[in-house]
Amino acid sequence: MSIGGWSARRRVAALLLALVLVPAACGNSGDDDEAAGGGGSSPDGSAAPVDGVPGVTDDEIRYAAFGTRSNNPTGACVLDCFVDGIEAYFAFRNSEGGVHGRDMVLTTVLDDELSENQERALEIVSANDTFGAFSATQLASGWHDITEAGMPLYVWGIHSAEMNGEDAIFANNGVICGTCTSRTQPYAGTLVDASKVGVLGYGVSQASKDCAGAQAASVERYGGETGQEVAFLNDELAFGLPNGIAPEVSAMKRAGVDFITACLDLNGMKTLAQELERQGMGDVPMLHPNTYDARFVADAGELFEGDLVQVSFRPFEADPGDSGLADYLEWMEETGSELSETAMVGWINADLAYQGLVAAGESFDRASVIEATNEITDYTADGLLNPIDWSRQHDAPTEDDPADHGYSRECVSLVQVHDGAFELVGDPEKPFWCWDGGDRDWAEPEETDFE
Repeated sequence: MSIGGWSARRRVAALLLALVLVPAACGNSGDDDEAAGGGGSSPDGSAAPVDGVPGVTDDEIRYAAFGTRSNNPTGACVLDCFVDGIEAYFAFRNSEGGVHGRDMVLTTVLDDELSENQERALEIVSANDTFGAFSATQLASGWHDITEAGMPLYVWGIHSAEMNGEDAIFANNGVICGTCTSRTQPYAGTLVDASKVGVLGYGVSQASKDCAGAQAASVERYGGETGQEVAFLNDELAFGLPNGIAPEVSAMKRAGVDFITACLDLNGMKTLAQELERQGMGDVPMLHPNTYDARFVADAGELFEGDLVQVSFRPFEADPGDSGLADYLEWMEETGSELSETAMVGWINADLAYQGLVAAGESFDRASVIEATNEITDYTADGLLNPIDWSRQHDAPTEDDPADHGYSRECVSLVQVHDGAFELVGDPEKPFWCWDGGDRDWAEPEETDFE
C-alpha cells in the first residue's frame, strides 16, 4: 500500500467556504439500543400513545429535510446524497420495527436553491407537520428558525458559527474551532517527507482565511519536531479560481514547495492539481479537506495520484468490524444508493435522531428528545466517529482552551489516492490516528478504533 448582481455573488461565496473548512473531527456511543431501552412499544405491540406532538402519528414519526441541490457551485452532491443516507438508515431501523412502534419517515424534502435556506426553514416551521428536520446546505441561514420553533435539527456540521451555542442542533461533529492549530496537517506532511509546505485559501471568505492561517500556524508550531516550514502562503485567492492559479503555482515551484495543504472547494482542488501538472509539479502531494469522492477521483485519472484526503468518519476502506459501517454498506446497497461522504453524514444524522428518540422513551416530544440527546456523552454512531460529548460540544473550543468544549482526543482518518482509487493509511482495524486532546505537544499519533 502507498502511504499511506457582484456584491451578492461575493457574499454567497464568502459563506460557501465552510464546506471545506471543517477538519476531520475525530473523539463510544450512547447508542446501545438495548441499554437505552430500544425502540420499544406497548406490551401488545402497538405504539404507546403520543398526543399533540407535531409529525407523530400512531404509525409514523415524520421528518423534513432541506438543503442545497440546485445552483451549487462547489461540485459536490449535497442534498440528494444526504437524503440517500437518511432514507437508507430509516429503512434499516424500520426493518427492525422502527422506534416506539412507529416507522421513521422523511415526508418533506426541500431544495434551498443555495440562497433560500431560511425560506425553506420557515416553510417547514409554518407547516408544523414534521417532528424534526435535517439539513445539508451551503448557506445555513435558516437553522436558527428551526430550533427557535422547538424542533430538533440534525445537520451536516460544516457551519460552526451557526451551530455554536445551539443546544438543539446535532451534527456529525461537535462545534469546531476554525482558527485553532492541529497536528493533522503536519502529521500528514510527515507521511510524504514534506519539508516546505504551501498553504492556500480564498480571500473572499473569512472562514477560508482563518483555515489557511490555522494550517500555516500548525506547520510552524510543530516545525521543530517535523522539520517542516511554510514556504508559501496565499489566503487571498478568488473564489472558484476564475483566473486560474498559474502565478501561485509558479511561486510555489520557485520556493521549492514539496507539499500543499489548501482550504479550497472540490473544483478548486481540481484546478490546482491541473495547474501543478501543467507546470511539472504533478508529483507534489496535496492534503485534501473534502475530496473523499470515489467517482470524482476515478474520473480524474492520475491527477490526484499520491494525494492524501482527510475523512471525518470511519472510511469505507476500513475494516467494518463490529461498527455501524457494515450496516451502512448493506443498506446503501439495499436502497440502491451510491456511497458518498454526504450520504454517510445523512446516515449519522438519522442515527442521532433515532438514538434521541430511544433515550427519551415512549412518551416523547420534541423537547424531551433534545434533552435526552444532550445527555449522550460518548456518541460514536456505532464506531463511525470520534466520540462526541453532546453535553458540552455545542460550543466552540478555543486555542487557549481546547478541552472544555473540544474532543477528548484529536483524531483524523486518512486515505491516499493510488491508481485512481482510495487506499486507507494505517491499520484497517484501527482507522483513526489520535492524539490526547488536552496535551498539545507534538507526539506520534496512536492508531485507534471506536465502538
